[in-house]
Amino acid sequence: MKNFLLIISTVLILSFLCACSNENAGSAASESAVKIKESTVKNFDKSEKSDNTFTVNIGDKSFSAQLYNNETAKAFADMLPLTLSMNELNGNEKYYNLKKPLPSDSSEVINIKSGDIMLYKSNCIVLFYDSFSTDYSYTKIGYIENPSELADAVGSDDITITFNK
Repeated sequence: MKNFLLIISTVLILSFLCACSNENAGSAASESAVKIKESTVKNFDKSEKSDNTFTVNIGDKSFSAQLYNNETAKAFADMLPLTLSMNELNGNEKYYNLKKPLPSDSSEVINIKSGDIMLYKSNCIVLFYDSFSTDYSYTKIGYIENPSELADAVGSDDITITFNK
């Protein structure tokens, strides 16, 4: 019992000393937790973007989009032009289940942005028209560059969307 109390006391003292040496002692634990969480999430920074532009046509609206530089985006681009009857889901996305799977390398994305185009599992193309947080994993395909009018264009029902090279 004495050894257990000695170990606990030592841990508490060391924790206190470490916290005191950090100017942001109150946020040290939360920053550490965020870094751990971020390290488990695949980083989709600008270096993964390619110069591949394409368009997303919805009714009379046309949106400029960019493909990411990964195998999934390349396989998707090889399918273009592609017209899909996309289903509404959750008031924030349109989806379509492909007959054949695409290569995938999914990871937790945490924050979805309006205009993100992703692959769920290996065969479900998803166009997000609202931003939100999620625990689901996706493979990024691309994104609409200026999605400000996207929600209005897609509406709240199922819709036909054309992806053009």
